[in-house]
This record gives sequence, structure tokens and C-alpha cells, in this order.
Amino acid sequence: MGRITSFADLIGIIKDKASQGKAALVSSNPKGKSLSFHLSVLRATTHDPSTPPGYRHLNVLLSAGTGSRATAASAVEAVMERLHTTGDACVALKSLIIVHHIVKHGRFILQDQLSVFPASGGRNYLKLSGFRDEKSPLMWELSSWVRWYGLYLEHLLSTSRVMGFFVSSTSSTTHKDEYEDMVSSLTNTDLLRELDALVGLLQEACKIPDIPSCGGGKPLADKIIRLVGEDYVSSVNELYTRLNEFKERSNTLSFGDRVELVCALKRLESRKERLSEIWCGNWKRSWLDKFWSLVSEVKGVIGGLEDAYEQIEKTIVGIGRREKGYESARFSDRLVIGYGDDTVSFSSGRFSNVGRFNYPVEHCVVQTTLNVL
Repeated sequence: MGRITSFADLIGIIKDKASQGKAALVSSNPKGKSLSFHLSVLRATTHDPSTPPGYRHLNVLLSAGTGSRATAASAVEAVMERLHTTGDACVALKSLIIVHHIVKHGRFILQDQLSVFPASGGRNYLKLSGFRDEKSPLMWELSSWVRWYGLYLEHLLSTSRVMGFFVSSTSSTTHKDEYEDMVSSLTNTDLLRELDALVGLLQEACKIPDIPSCGGGKPLADKIIRLVGEDYVSSVNELYTRLNEFKERSNTLSFGDRVELVCALKRLESRKERLSEIWCGNWKRSWLDKFWSLVSEVKGVIGGLEDAYEQIEKTIVGIGRREKGYESARFSDRLVIGYGDDTVSFSSGRFSNVGRFNYPVEHCVVQTTLNVL
């Protein structure tokens, strides 16, 4: 428990104790057994900015993946209810960290329930673009983290939908050889779609806010940076596999495919410096140098499309000005969890057939533009 520095901190502690006491009393009743997940969520999402969710409470929630579908649904519902009903930035961030842990470490049955919540209609539980906590300067700074993290996780889930498995999940059962065979069997269109999705995920990761300057929120920020950094590693690995495949196919790519590929690589390279600033110190430099070298190599193999890229880029800008919400429209057909009130769910069959490999993905901008041209 962090040090009490304000009246708001005291109120937060009182709320935590009252909520946990009430939940403990109800969950002790056999008829209220499902509320044990609710109690774990409350204990993992206190108002204290200095303590990220504890692994003991996270493991209780992850254990829901070993039970029935109804058990998994109860755990996910408890997390989403906490996220929906709070106006506290610390509680919201911790709830989002739990969501991220489910994506990364949850079993498929738990991940699947996360992807289809709510079951019918209802509000979008990650729609946090308007989140504001004005109780203190620290909470105001952390509010920007809530808005960005919620949007990042939506991108992570939508990327997982494009890829057919949960990006950066540790529950993979697919061997390397099998995975490479699967990638090599994809059409150029599917490969470009996955490449674009991965690049988009990295672009969103680059929008991460600065570490809170008011003090107190750094432990939460550090936890999130580590989780997103692991996604970055997975994304780079996914991109590496697909770029190697494109290199092998370079002589058979159509002009349109080449233009889309150059566009995606341009977007990726535009984030190279920012990615290095945030995460480069966490992994071997040689590993990243090898990746960026491959990016340059593929661009060299494709070659001669700079003018075409400029033309496509101008067309994209023109379409964006003519059509309101172009980005949202471009994104909506592959959301795991919709940006509006309608929910779009994963195809459980596709997930179970493909399995999971420990890497992430993103989506490409130019597919519809080429049709216009």
C-alpha cells in the first residue's frame, strides 16, 4: 500500500476496503460462488497508483480458463464491470492490465470470452476515448494513459482477429516449422493484410504517453511498458517471417501488391526512431538491426516504386478528406471488439484450427485505395 498523501487517497482506500468487504461477504455464500472473481478483481484494481495488479489475484482470474465457458464468462464480466463503472484512472489502468494479461496468458476459452464480450449488444467496454479523472494532477496524467491503453488494446485484439490467433499469447502449441508452412500457404492478399495490421499495431504502440511527471504513477506505467514491449517483440518476429516470405515471392508480386508492400514498409520505417527510443534498450541491438536490415532489403528487391508511393499517399489523403471517419471505416470490418455499440466477435473455429504462435500483427492502408485508382 502506497503512502497516503491526500484526502482523495484516503477516500480511495476506504472505497477499496468497503468494496472488498462486501464482495467477500457475498462470495462466502455458496450461491454467490461466482462472485469470487469479482473479489479478485477488486483486490487487483485498488486505487493505489504505486501497486500494479498482484500476480496472486491475476492467477485467480486466469484460472477461470480451466473451467467451463460460463466460468470464463463470469471472470471476464467481473473485469469489464469494474472497468465500466469506475471513474478512477488507477482502477481503469489496472483493469486494462488484467485484460492484457488475459490476452497474453489466458487459455483460449478465457480469451474467447473476452473477444465476444458483451454477448449481445451493449456498450463497447474499451471505449475510453473520453475518459477523464480530474481529482489530481497525477490522475489527470494517468487519464491520458487510460485513453491510449484502451485504444492500443483494441488494436491488439483487432490485429489478433486479422492474424487468426491472439497476438503475443504464450499459449501457443504451433511448432516453428508448422507455422512457417502456414505463412507460406497464405495468398499475397492475406499476407499484405496481416503485414498491414502488424505495422498498425506498432504505430499505435508508438503513441504511448510520457511517464507521469507528478510522481506515484511510474510503477503502473512501467508495467504497461513491459507488456507492450513484449508485444513489440512478438510483432517484429511476425513481421520478420512475413517479410522473408515476400522476399521469396518478389518476382511474382503484381504492381498493386508491390505498391501496398512499399506503403506498409514506409509506415514501418517512419516509426523506427520512436520504437528505438522506447524499447531498444530492453533487447539485443543485433536482433533489431537484423530486422531493419531485412526491411531495407525487401524494399530494395521491390524497388522503383517511390513515385507510385507518392501518388498513392496523395490519393489516401484525398479520400480521407472526402470521407469522414475514413480510418474508422477502414478498421471496422476486422475489429475483435467494435468501436461502436455493435460487437464483432472472433470466429472460434478459425482460432482453434490455426492455433497460436507467440507473435503479433497489424493492417494495411492501401487495399481500398488501389481499387479506387
